[in-house]
Amino acid sequence: MNSISRRDFVRVAVSALVAATVLSAPEVASREVGGRRWAMFVDVSKCNGCMACVVACAAENNVPVGVFRTWVERHVLPGGRVVFVPKQCNHCENPPCVKPCPTGATYVAEGGLVLVDPSKCIGCGACIITCPYGARYFNPLTGAADKCTFCVHRIKLGRLPACVEACPTRARVFGDLSDPNSEIRKIVDSIQTKVLKPETGAEPQIYYHALPEVASR
Repeated sequence: MNSISRRDFVRVAVSALVAATVLSAPEVASREVGGRRWAMFVDVSKCNGCMACVVACAAENNVPVGVFRTWVERHVLPGGRVVFVPKQCNHCENPPCVKPCPTGATYVAEGGLVLVDPSKCIGCGACIITCPYGARYFNPLTGAADKCTFCVHRIKLGRLPACVEACPTRARVFGDLSDPNSEIRKIVDSIQTKVLKPETGAEPQIYYHALPEVASR
């Protein structure tokens, strides 16, 4: 029998367990933790697919080549119109990735941010499998699960996430959804928005305007 590392053994075992088990909707992990609820608004009609957000994210967070914390999908709609849809971790209100984690490496932090503690991650892949948005990946540099953090290190300094700051068309807006005077709260309250895959019950905290149906499949 070929030898197998402990990490690979755990990864295969947990992956099989997750695949064989029907996971119920996770318990509510956070409700405006710390009095804030960080969220993002994306206006698809303003996105021109320039990829400035992707480049800024990679540079800011030392994202390895070949994986992405944020990416931009290109969709061709009936009639030939092309739209670009930025995607990333949705920092869900009911994150499906938290409950399956066997070590508590994936957790909900202040402001509802869903984060990963690489020192606790065993690389089993449970969180990657259960994310309905494909927003997680294995970081080959750390050997742990990784994903968008909304640039939590910048938030703590009162700065915007790198992708928001870099967007030349202001297609992205970031802020505290629990603050009635915040720009994002006013936007979400005043115009029609949609979230990705609402049927999952994850309650994603990225709100889209002009989101085509094809982008939510």
